[in-house]
Amino acid sequence: MVTVTHSSGSDLQRIGSYIAAEPGPGRFPLVAGGKAAPLVVASADHRGVLRVVNDLQADIERVTGVRPAVVHDRVPDADEVVLIGTIGASPLIDRLIAEGRLDVTGIAGRWETSLEQVIEDPLPGVRRAFVIAGSDQRGTIFGAYDVSREIGVSPWYWWADVPVPHRDELYVLPGRHTQGTPKVKYRGFFINDENPALGTWAPAYFGPGYAPGHPGGFTSRFYAKVYELMLRLKANYLWPAVWGRAFAEDDPDNHRVAAEYGVVIGTSHEAPMMRGIEEWNRHAVPAQRDEAGYIVVPGHDPYDGTGEWSFRRNGEAIKRYWADGIRRMREEGFEGVVTLGMRGNGDLSLPDGDGIDLMESILAAQREILARESGRDVTTIPQVFTLYKEVQRYWDKGLRPPDDVTVIFCDDNWGNLRKVPDPKFPARSGGYGLYYHFDYVGDGRNYKWVDTVNLANTWEQLHLAYRYGIDRLWVVNVGDLKGEELPLQFFLDYAWDPDRWPLERLGEWRRRYAAQNFGPEHADEIAEILDRYGRLQSRRKPELTNRRITVDPAKDLATDPGAVVYDDEASPFRLTAYREMDRVTAEWRRLAERAERVRAALPKEYDDAYYELVYYQVKATANLYELRRAQFLNRHYAEQGRAAANDLADLAEERFAEDQAMSDYYNNELAGGKWRGFQTQPKIGYGDVARYGPDAGWQQPERDNEALPDAIYPPLRRIELPEKAELGVAVDGSDSWWPHETSPATLPVFSPYQTQPPQYIEVFNRGTVPFEYTIEPAVPWVTVTPAAGRVEKEVRAVVEVDWSRAPVGRTEVPITISGAGTTVEVLAIVDNPALPRREFRGHVEANGYVAIEADHYTRAVNTDGITWTLIPGIGRTGNGMTPFPVTAGRRTPGGDGPRLEYTVTLFTAGEVRVTAYLSPRNNVFATDGLAYAISIDDAEPQIVNITKATGADDTAMNRQWQRNTSDNINVTTTVHTVGAPGVHTLKFWMVDPTVVVQRLVVDTGGLLDSYLGPPESLRVAS
Repeated sequence: MVTVTHSSGSDLQRIGSYIAAEPGPGRFPLVAGGKAAPLVVASADHRGVLRVVNDLQADIERVTGVRPAVVHDRVPDADEVVLIGTIGASPLIDRLIAEGRLDVTGIAGRWETSLEQVIEDPLPGVRRAFVIAGSDQRGTIFGAYDVSREIGVSPWYWWADVPVPHRDELYVLPGRHTQGTPKVKYRGFFINDENPALGTWAPAYFGPGYAPGHPGGFTSRFYAKVYELMLRLKANYLWPAVWGRAFAEDDPDNHRVAAEYGVVIGTSHEAPMMRGIEEWNRHAVPAQRDEAGYIVVPGHDPYDGTGEWSFRRNGEAIKRYWADGIRRMREEGFEGVVTLGMRGNGDLSLPDGDGIDLMESILAAQREILARESGRDVTTIPQVFTLYKEVQRYWDKGLRPPDDVTVIFCDDNWGNLRKVPDPKFPARSGGYGLYYHFDYVGDGRNYKWVDTVNLANTWEQLHLAYRYGIDRLWVVNVGDLKGEELPLQFFLDYAWDPDRWPLERLGEWRRRYAAQNFGPEHADEIAEILDRYGRLQSRRKPELTNRRITVDPAKDLATDPGAVVYDDEASPFRLTAYREMDRVTAEWRRLAERAERVRAALPKEYDDAYYELVYYQVKATANLYELRRAQFLNRHYAEQGRAAANDLADLAEERFAEDQAMSDYYNNELAGGKWRGFQTQPKIGYGDVARYGPDAGWQQPERDNEALPDAIYPPLRRIELPEKAELGVAVDGSDSWWPHETSPATLPVFSPYQTQPPQYIEVFNRGTVPFEYTIEPAVPWVTVTPAAGRVEKEVRAVVEVDWSRAPVGRTEVPITISGAGTTVEVLAIVDNPALPRREFRGHVEANGYVAIEADHYTRAVNTDGITWTLIPGIGRTGNGMTPFPVTAGRRTPGGDGPRLEYTVTLFTAGEVRVTAYLSPRNNVFATDGLAYAISIDDAEPQIVNITKATGADDTAMNRQWQRNTSDNINVTTTVHTVGAPGVHTLKFWMVDPTVVVQRLVVDTGGLLDSYLGPPESLRVAS
């Protein structure tokens, strides 16, 4: 264990909310003068409590170097002791309560609640005791681990190699301390999609499993580390790994060790009755048929029959299989939540169809088995029915599981809820739960490599769930677990107490997380890096950086599957429009440089933890963007025959080599080789259908570490150049080149009010012989820099306008480029509006558009109990605005209704198009769609249904949904008429409460096609 000694200083002396490093009035010496207070626990207490005392002992030693004694059942010969126990299970704690020495008011009888308090004269011969008392087993466990966290042991000390800061002494402050009662009863995560990373690392690190022929590696030694992490994070509930894993068979001790830790075991949405599908696949006999095609029952397997996972055709075998799962739960005595229902083998829809009668018969059979095999009142056994993907249709069609069953609502696998309970429905005794995703395998593409979570987005959706009464059970898919540390801890902290973490405290949460793992000195900057990282990642998953999705405006999204087109050989970020690819790559580069500086400044002992929790994901993603930029510029340049094309191919290969070097360091050197094989998740080769088959559009490629150039998809292009000089010209905002094109070369319109960088002309060589060039504008008030020179491969020349000399109105200025015996004319359109600047208000039109970030409104109209709320960082380019509360009903736009008003100055009259960029939310209500409305000035608001294309059945998850989730945006456009140039008011009206607007763009005729949209327009104060 690495320990860290902090320099002294007042800012470091107070370690936690009730632990200090210095003595003081009333403080209890946990460790002082080289001695540690003994830890006393009753042998009659729960197994999980007896075990956690040993962890607390080890944690105190990690921090101070002093190992406290652990004493069972007797009073040690010590003046001051630590008493740890559970109310009603520990005679020691119960004695203190009975004698009035310990007040457990507000603790006793609660769920998973703890009390930490210093009391006087607790026992004969003991002057003082620090008491950690729990309302139940996990209450005590959480109390002990809370002390561990308070003294400086990060929950991630093992899973992310976080050093433990050294303290010579530790003191508990006087007073009554509690973490309260969790708001969400069951809180946990799903280890899923665990190949290749976790599935490679775990068997090598922990050894193979015990099931013959199924090495697994997900043994009780592995799960013990998972259980400990869970409890340190105040989680209590686990869905074990499933793909190729059988929790009960890979190690028969997996359930027993869960019980020893006090962890609740469940099974995923596709694994009913405490049995994963892998067990069925291992033991069920394949179907055998006679010559007539009739099934022959072999009769030598406990689940004799066809081996088919079909309740209609093989129901009796399946029921016996389920009965064994419940019998095992009873015999092994572990605490569990039983999953009901059924999906198809391989986490697919049922082959039997989705009739309500079938699902009702499945539920009835499962409940009968549960009652019979458990010997208990079935209504006292925690059970869940998960509305995952097509299963939600049963609920929508009226299926209602028994009232005591918890109904689990799901997101769409991309972090957007699909449904919430209708407040009009009567309360269910089983309540409601949530299944959420930080990692996913499936359409539109796997995202498994690094954390891509934007906390603002997660907060908004968890807040929505909680406010609609979803509070019985929350579980999140964390894939391989490692790599999702920050979002997982936030998910569990928020589930414990949503009210503690309102929107305005997200920054504080990040700072606490950073300080917990790296100390206070650099916590602010690390928190800012992590915040910026989440914002940049939320633009697009890394796995999707080689897929462009376009919509054919002539086709109906709701009915025509060809309306959305996928291109896996194009960058979603445009190479030319608004220099988008350059801008986003530069943002990643700056963030990586910032992460580098912090890494260099941190003490060396923090390097492994920083690499795992911050540096790798930032640096490797920035490197991927550098690779993609070089890759797609290479292909673009190769099409134009540019001399620089091969240089970019070289650069892309260098970036690939850097990616592989970082993976190699992670796998072989990081933490002394502890994580060998963990960084093996492909992310670069997606989309190569020719090599990986028809599912390659969404399924991961075999690996990234194949021999170049095959590893990079789409492939790089190398060209052979003629031994001569040949002029080529390209202009800002266009993918074309001249003199190849016959249409005129035209630069984007120039405006004195533009916020985008000055326009440019590129002069490039299509041969190997350098040449001289000149660029000559037709008027003196247009200048080009550099206007002349020598072209080896390419030169970018900036075009600027002297607005003090430019005439009013629109002027076309020819610019002549000469070189290598060829001449090309480029047209510069200079638009100098006649409207005096003193009359400008709000955002000002330039370059044929007005772009506005949602939070840059002129006026927010809050009426009818609605308040417009800013969600910082939720947007792909900034913040977002949404109406609160989320429980507000639908509003009719118009009149004095809630709205955001944006003042704009337009130089264009006539027809304009207004595009709203919205978070890609689904309609969680039982309505015809999720809607907003838009208007200009006093025109009638146009209502826009943003989920119409997915149809009334929101379970469809069609191509429009794939486009919205892949692009992480919902883009809709309306057409309006502006009567005259001048100042106007753009109004964004609330219709439904869960709409989050990120930005608005008014196209007046010059908007270029891009992924993020143009830079925000100049804003003039009113």
